[in-house]
Amino acid sequence: MTTDDRVRYEVDDDNRIATITLNNPTQRNVYDAPMRETLARYLDTVAEDDDITVVVLRGAEGVFSTGADMNNAYGWYGDKADKEQRRRPSQRRRLTVDRKTFGFYHNLMGFPKVTVGEISGYALGGGFEMALMTDISVIARDTRIGMPATRFLGPALGSLHMFFHRLGPVLARRLLLTGDIITAADVEHLGVFTETCEPASVTARARYWAQKAAKMPADGVVIAKEAFRLVEQSQAYQGEEVCSYLFHAYGTNLQFAPGEFNFVKTRAQVGTKEAFRLRDEHFHVPEPEVP
Repeated sequence: MTTDDRVRYEVDDDNRIATITLNNPTQRNVYDAPMRETLARYLDTVAEDDDITVVVLRGAEGVFSTGADMNNAYGWYGDKADKEQRRRPSQRRRLTVDRKTFGFYHNLMGFPKVTVGEISGYALGGGFEMALMTDISVIARDTRIGMPATRFLGPALGSLHMFFHRLGPVLARRLLLTGDIITAADVEHLGVFTETCEPASVTARARYWAQKAAKMPADGVVIAKEAFRLVEQSQAYQGEEVCSYLFHAYGTNLQFAPGEFNFVKTRAQVGTKEAFRLRDEHFHVPEPEVP
């Protein structure tokens, strides 16, 4: 089994802390299927190592992650080199792949060790989801967060119950129904993240929280994490995994009406960078002037 060097794994044996770093900085730490599989394997390594009690999730060079690699959106559903897979994937293929995707997310949410998010720069799409799923999250005040992919994949995107639970129903609806990108400072008063700080302090503050958690009794933490999981399941999480990948599979197969922005079609015509610019231009609505 090969190791993807776009994901780094380090262990501080003295403090019982592992660190996993998304290492694709030239693309703002977007991840594709092989990267996510490597991340999942490293998480399995942490889960199985009795000497590790905490794992820090971070991104290289000051950016957490801008989510799934949209340069090859259909590549998630097959081999990029296979021209046949460039067609719109079937619903059965979408369901197969999305079941695996949301299995990863739910494994992260139910992870038996303490997860600490070191979040800065951007946390968008799947990167935003992972940031919200960490037990303890330290985020730079200027970090841009949100789910902009809802603008072309539809609002039924991601771990819906998790968004409502972590963000609250008002903010969750706002981000999913508009695709807005906001800053962590905008929601600091809501307590969405454990700590919001200046960008220069994020690494040190995440390390501080990791060291605090690592001093807890390891057995007690595992028991507590299972208890937390039971509480969340009692709050309707149990069926949410199935709902998430079903809604995602169907929601990513939208039919666009005239005048609606079709990102996938536009990208095929003008390229990814210009498609993102046109997307932002299409969805821009100027704020009303203050009387």
